[in-house]
Amino acid sequence: MIPYGKQDISQQDINAVIDVLQSDFLTQGPKVPAFEAAITAYTKAQFAVAVNSATSALHIACLALGLSEGDWLWTSPITFVASANCGLYCGAQIDFVDIDPKTYNMSVSALEAKLEKAKLSGTLPKVVIPVHLCGQSCDMKKIHSLSKEYGFHIIEDASHAIGGRYLDGPVGQCLYSDITVFSFHPVKIVTTAEGGVAVTNDPSLAEKMQLFRSHGVTRDPELMQKKSCGGWYYEQVELGFNYRMTELQAALGVSQMQRLDEFVAKRHLLAKRYNQLLLNLPITLPFQLESSYSGLHLYVIRLKLDKTSLTHQQVFSLLREKGVGVNLHYIPVHTQPYYKRMGFSQGDFPNAEAYYREAISLPMFHLMTQVQQDKVVSTLSEIIINNSLELN
Repeated sequence: MIPYGKQDISQQDINAVIDVLQSDFLTQGPKVPAFEAAITAYTKAQFAVAVNSATSALHIACLALGLSEGDWLWTSPITFVASANCGLYCGAQIDFVDIDPKTYNMSVSALEAKLEKAKLSGTLPKVVIPVHLCGQSCDMKKIHSLSKEYGFHIIEDASHAIGGRYLDGPVGQCLYSDITVFSFHPVKIVTTAEGGVAVTNDPSLAEKMQLFRSHGVTRDPELMQKKSCGGWYYEQVELGFNYRMTELQAALGVSQMQRLDEFVAKRHLLAKRYNQLLLNLPITLPFQLESSYSGLHLYVIRLKLDKTSLTHQQVFSLLREKGVGVNLHYIPVHTQPYYKRMGFSQGDFPNAEAYYREAISLPMFHLMTQVQQDKVVSTLSEIIINNSLELN
C-alpha cells in the first residue's frame, strides 16, 4: 500500500535521538530551547513555545489570548476537529466560516459578511483561527485588516504549512496574527513523532504560553508573589497543563529542521508532476495562489462526479483496494455528531460540504518515488476512464 503520508527519518535523526538517550536529560534539557531557536530562526518570529502536540499549542494559544466562557471562536469547517475543540476547552462557543471554493481556505468574503451580522447581534468572535489547508496560506493580510476593524485576535493554524511562504515572508512570521501554530505529527512536513509549537512576536503571550504548558508553575522571581526560599522553590501562578515537549522529540525536530527546505522542494516537484500527469482527467487539480508558496502537506483533488458512473466512496474504495492509500481531509467539523448536538446541521456551510463530497487526498511524501507516483496516477486514471459516462 502506498501511504498518503510518511515520515522521512535519516541516520542523522536517529543519532540525534540516541545522543539524548545517552545524555543526562530526557526532558526539560537543552534540546527543547534549541528546537525553539530553530523554529524562530526559520520563521523569523521572536518567540517559540514547544509542546507535545499542535492541539496543545492551540489550547495554550487560546488561553494566552484570554478566551473563556461567553466568548466566541470562529474557524474553518474544513480542518481537523482540534481547530475548533481548542475553543471548547476554554469554555467558549464555536462557529464556522465557510471555505473559498478554489483554495479551500477560509473565505474572506464569507468572514466579512458574518462579521457584519455578528456586530449587529453582539456576537463578534474574540478569536478567529484561519487554517492553512494543505500548506497554502490563507489571505492573512485581509483577515488581519478585518481583525483591526472588528476587534478579534488571530491564531493561524499552520499545522500543514511549515516551510511555506506568504507574500514576502515565511508562514509563522506572525506579521498578520497574534500566534501561529505548527504540527510535527509523523505525516507532517517535518516530525518530532508527536509535537507542536506556538510562535508569536508578543513577549507577554509567550510568557503566558510557557506557563500554561507546564502546570502554571514558575521559578521566575518577577512572576512569584514571595521571595524564593531556596533553590527548590517554585510557585503555581496559573492553572496550567503538562504539555511539555521531551528532549527526544526536540532533538529529532532540530535534526529534521535542517532538511525542511529540501522536503518542501521535493513536494513541489511531486505536485508539479501530478499536475502534468492528471491534467486530462475529469478532476479538479489543486489551485495555488500567486501570493503564497505552499508547504504542500497534502495534494487534494476533487472528482467531477457528473463525469463518472462511480460515487465518491466507490472511487476512494477502489483506490485503496488497488494499493493506493488515499485519504480525505477533512470531514466538515460541523457535521460531526458532537457538533450537531450544538445545533449545527447539514447545509450550514455549503462550500465545505460540496468539497467533502468530492475531495480525495492523493499520496504525497518526501521519499515518494516516480514509480509509486506513476502507480497512483495509472490506478486513478484506470478507475475514472473505465467508468466514464462519456464512454458508456
